[in-house]
Amino acid sequence: MDLMEAMKARHSVRQYMDKPLEKKAVEELQAEIDACNQESRLHIQLVRNEPKAFDGFMAHYGKFSGVTNYIAMIGKKGPDLEEKCGYYGERLVLKAQQMGLNTCWAAMTYSKIKTAFRIDDGEKLCIVISIGYGKNQGSAHKVKTADEVVKGDGAQPEWFRAGVEAALFAPTAMNQQKFTFALSGNRVSVKAGIGFYTKIDLGIVKYHFEAGAGTEHFVWA
Repeated sequence: MDLMEAMKARHSVRQYMDKPLEKKAVEELQAEIDACNQESRLHIQLVRNEPKAFDGFMAHYGKFSGVTNYIAMIGKKGPDLEEKCGYYGERLVLKAQQMGLNTCWAAMTYSKIKTAFRIDDGEKLCIVISIGYGKNQGSAHKVKTADEVVKGDGAQPEWFRAGVEAALFAPTAMNQQKFTFALSGNRVSVKAGIGFYTKIDLGIVKYHFEAGAGTEHFVWA
Protein backbone atom coordinates (compact mmCIF):
# COMPACT_ATOMS: atom_id res chain seq x y z
CA MET A 1 0.00 0.00 0.00
CA ASP A 2 1.15 3.56 -0.61
CA LEU A 3 1.41 6.20 2.10
CA MET A 4 -2.12 7.56 1.69
CA GLU A 5 -3.57 4.05 1.81
CA ALA A 6 -1.56 3.41 4.98
CA MET A 7 -2.96 6.59 6.56
CA LYS A 8 -6.52 5.50 5.84
CA ALA A 9 -5.94 1.91 7.00
CA ARG A 10 -4.07 2.75 10.21
CA HIS A 11 -6.06 2.72 13.43
CA SER A 12 -4.85 2.45 17.01
CA VAL A 13 -4.50 -1.20 18.06
CA ARG A 14 -4.03 -2.12 21.73
CA GLN A 15 -4.39 -5.92 21.71
CA TYR A 16 -1.65 -8.00 20.09
CA MET A 17 -1.08 -11.64 19.22
CA ASP A 18 1.60 -13.66 20.98
CA LYS A 19 3.85 -13.60 17.95
CA PRO A 20 7.43 -12.26 17.75
CA LEU A 21 8.32 -9.78 15.04
CA GLU A 22 9.54 -11.59 11.96
CA LYS A 23 13.22 -11.20 11.10
CA LYS A 24 12.50 -9.33 7.86
CA ALA A 25 10.15 -6.95 9.68
CA VAL A 26 12.81 -6.22 12.31
CA GLU A 27 15.40 -5.51 9.63
CA GLU A 28 13.08 -3.17 7.71
CA LEU A 29 12.01 -1.35 10.85
CA GLN A 30 15.57 -0.94 12.07
CA ALA A 31 16.66 0.42 8.70
CA GLU A 32 13.87 3.01 8.84
CA ILE A 33 14.71 3.88 12.45
CA ASP A 34 18.37 4.32 11.50
CA ALA A 35 17.35 6.64 8.65
CA CYS A 36 15.10 8.68 10.96
CA ASN A 37 17.83 8.97 13.58
CA GLN A 38 20.39 10.11 11.03
CA GLU A 39 18.02 12.71 9.59
CA SER A 40 16.60 14.00 12.88
CA ARG A 41 19.44 13.41 15.37
CA LEU A 42 16.94 11.64 17.61
CA HIS A 43 17.84 8.45 19.49
CA ILE A 44 14.86 6.27 18.53
CA GLN A 45 15.15 2.63 19.62
CA LEU A 46 13.22 -0.54 18.82
CA VAL A 47 12.53 -2.57 21.96
CA ARG A 48 11.68 -6.25 21.38
CA ASN A 49 10.44 -9.08 23.57
CA GLU A 50 9.96 -6.83 26.60
CA PRO A 51 6.59 -7.51 28.30
CA LYS A 52 6.92 -5.39 31.46
CA ALA A 53 6.30 -1.91 30.08
CA PHE A 54 2.69 -2.70 29.20
CA ASP A 55 1.91 -5.00 32.12
CA GLY A 56 1.07 -2.40 34.76
CA PHE A 57 -2.19 -0.95 36.01
CA MET A 58 -2.26 1.96 33.56
CA ALA A 59 -1.64 -0.28 30.57
CA HIS A 60 -4.47 -2.60 31.58
CA TYR A 61 -6.67 0.43 32.26
CA GLY A 62 -5.87 1.58 28.73
CA LYS A 63 -6.90 -1.87 27.46
CA PHE A 64 -3.43 -2.83 26.23
CA SER A 65 -2.65 -6.54 26.11
CA GLY A 66 0.02 -8.72 24.53
CA VAL A 67 2.44 -5.82 23.99
CA THR A 68 6.05 -7.05 23.99
CA ASN A 69 7.49 -4.77 21.31
CA TYR A 70 7.55 -1.00 21.14
CA ILE A 71 9.41 1.95 19.70
CA ALA A 72 10.97 4.29 22.27
CA MET A 73 11.02 7.90 21.02
CA ILE A 74 14.10 9.40 22.68
CA GLY A 75 16.01 12.57 21.95
CA LYS A 76 17.88 15.59 23.25
CA LYS A 77 15.85 17.77 25.57
CA GLY A 78 14.70 20.96 23.87
CA PRO A 79 11.66 22.94 22.77
CA ASP A 80 11.31 21.02 19.51
CA LEU A 81 11.71 17.48 20.89
CA GLU A 82 8.02 16.61 21.14
CA GLU A 83 7.16 17.88 17.66
CA LYS A 84 10.15 16.05 16.19
CA CYS A 85 9.17 12.82 17.96
CA GLY A 86 5.65 13.14 16.59
CA TYR A 87 6.89 13.71 13.04
CA TYR A 88 9.38 10.85 12.90
CA GLY A 89 7.29 8.55 15.07
CA GLU A 90 4.41 8.83 12.62
CA ARG A 91 6.80 8.12 9.76
CA LEU A 92 7.60 4.85 11.52
CA VAL A 93 3.94 4.14 12.31
CA LEU A 94 2.98 4.42 8.65
CA LYS A 95 5.99 2.35 7.58
CA ALA A 96 4.82 -0.34 10.02
CA GLN A 97 1.30 -0.19 8.57
CA GLN A 98 2.70 -0.70 5.08
CA MET A 99 4.54 -3.76 6.41
CA GLY A 100 1.37 -5.32 7.81
CA LEU A 101 2.07 -4.38 11.43
CA ASN A 102 -0.17 -2.54 13.88
CA THR A 103 0.70 0.27 16.26
CA CYS A 104 -0.59 2.60 18.95
CA TRP A 105 0.85 5.80 20.38
CA ALA A 106 1.13 5.47 24.17
CA ALA A 107 1.80 8.47 26.38
CA MET A 108 0.88 7.59 29.97
CA THR A 109 -0.23 3.97 29.77
CA TYR A 110 3.18 2.32 30.01
CA SER A 111 5.91 1.82 32.62
CA LYS A 112 9.46 3.00 31.98
CA ILE A 113 11.72 -0.06 32.01
CA LYS A 114 15.14 1.56 32.20
CA THR A 115 17.03 -1.55 31.12
CA ALA A 116 15.05 -1.78 27.88
CA PHE A 117 16.61 1.24 26.17
CA ARG A 118 19.46 3.73 26.53
CA ILE A 119 19.01 7.38 27.43
CA ASP A 120 22.21 9.39 27.09
CA ASP A 121 23.08 12.57 28.97
CA GLY A 122 20.76 15.42 28.05
CA GLU A 123 18.18 13.08 26.54
CA LYS A 124 14.69 12.07 27.61
CA LEU A 125 12.10 9.47 26.71
CA CYS A 126 9.30 11.42 25.07
CA ILE A 127 6.69 8.77 24.23
CA VAL A 128 6.49 5.15 23.04
CA ILE A 129 4.65 3.37 20.24
CA SER A 130 3.45 -0.20 20.68
CA ILE A 131 4.04 -2.36 17.62
CA GLY A 132 3.23 -5.91 16.58
CA TYR A 133 0.62 -8.13 14.99
CA GLY A 134 -2.75 -6.93 16.18
CA LYS A 135 -5.64 -9.16 17.13
CA ASN A 136 -7.73 -6.71 15.10
CA GLN A 137 -7.18 -3.73 12.84
CA GLY A 138 -8.66 -1.15 15.19
CA SER A 139 -11.58 1.08 14.30
CA ALA A 140 -12.04 4.50 12.77
CA HIS A 141 -13.04 7.50 14.86
CA LYS A 142 -15.15 10.48 13.93
CA VAL A 143 -13.02 13.25 12.43
CA LYS A 144 -13.51 16.94 11.84
CA THR A 145 -14.16 18.39 8.41
CA ALA A 146 -11.50 20.28 6.50
CA ASP A 147 -13.36 23.56 7.03
CA GLU A 148 -13.22 23.04 10.80
CA VAL A 149 -9.41 22.97 10.84
CA VAL A 150 -8.66 25.68 8.26
CA LYS A 151 -8.50 29.35 9.19
CA GLY A 152 -9.51 31.83 6.48
CA ASP A 153 -11.91 31.81 3.56
CA GLY A 154 -9.59 32.41 0.62
CA ALA A 155 -9.16 30.19 -2.39
CA GLN A 156 -7.41 26.95 -1.57
CA PRO A 157 -5.32 25.13 -4.19
CA GLU A 158 -5.85 21.43 -4.67
CA TRP A 159 -2.54 20.50 -3.03
CA PHE A 160 -3.50 22.39 0.13
CA ARG A 161 -6.86 20.66 0.38
CA ALA A 162 -5.16 17.31 -0.19
CA GLY A 163 -2.72 18.08 2.61
CA VAL A 164 -5.49 19.01 5.02
CA GLU A 165 -7.47 15.88 4.15
CA ALA A 166 -4.36 13.78 4.86
CA ALA A 167 -3.87 15.61 8.16
CA LEU A 168 -7.39 14.67 9.22
CA PHE A 169 -6.31 11.02 9.21
CA ALA A 170 -3.54 11.79 11.72
CA PRO A 171 -3.87 10.26 15.19
CA THR A 172 -4.08 12.87 17.95
CA ALA A 173 -4.34 12.70 21.73
CA MET A 174 -7.88 11.76 22.77
CA ASN A 175 -8.81 12.14 19.06
CA GLN A 176 -9.38 15.84 19.68
CA GLN A 177 -7.67 17.15 16.50
CA LYS A 178 -6.60 20.40 18.16
CA PHE A 179 -4.81 21.93 15.19
CA THR A 180 -5.52 24.75 12.73
CA PHE A 181 -4.07 25.35 9.25
CA ALA A 182 -3.71 28.65 7.42
CA LEU A 183 -2.42 29.46 3.93
CA SER A 184 -0.72 32.59 2.59
CA GLY A 185 0.60 32.22 -0.94
CA ASN A 186 2.67 29.05 -0.80
CA ARG A 187 3.36 29.43 2.93
CA VAL A 188 1.49 27.05 5.21
CA SER A 189 1.20 27.46 8.95
CA VAL A 190 -0.29 25.04 11.43
CA LYS A 191 -0.87 25.77 15.09
CA ALA A 192 -1.33 23.30 17.90
CA GLY A 193 -4.18 23.76 20.32
CA ILE A 194 -3.92 23.82 24.09
CA GLY A 195 -3.67 20.52 25.94
CA PHE A 196 -1.53 17.51 26.69
CA TYR A 197 0.68 16.16 23.91
CA THR A 198 -0.46 18.75 21.36
CA LYS A 199 3.18 19.34 20.30
CA ILE A 200 3.53 15.64 19.51
CA ASP A 201 0.23 15.84 17.63
CA LEU A 202 1.63 18.80 15.68
CA GLY A 203 4.56 16.74 14.44
CA ILE A 204 2.26 13.89 13.43
CA VAL A 205 -0.08 16.28 11.61
CA LYS A 206 2.81 17.94 9.76
CA TYR A 207 4.03 14.59 8.47
CA HIS A 208 0.54 13.75 7.20
CA PHE A 209 0.13 17.16 5.56
CA GLU A 210 3.45 16.88 3.74
CA ALA A 211 2.55 13.43 2.46
CA GLY A 212 -0.81 14.62 1.16
CA ALA A 213 0.23 18.02 -0.24
CA GLY A 214 3.66 17.22 -1.59
CA THR A 215 6.60 19.18 -0.17
CA GLU A 216 7.38 20.68 -3.58
CA HIS A 217 4.25 22.86 -3.40
CA PHE A 218 4.81 24.81 -0.20
CA VAL A 219 7.07 25.93 2.62
CA TRP A 220 6.22 25.94 6.32
CA ALA A 221 5.69 29.43 7.66
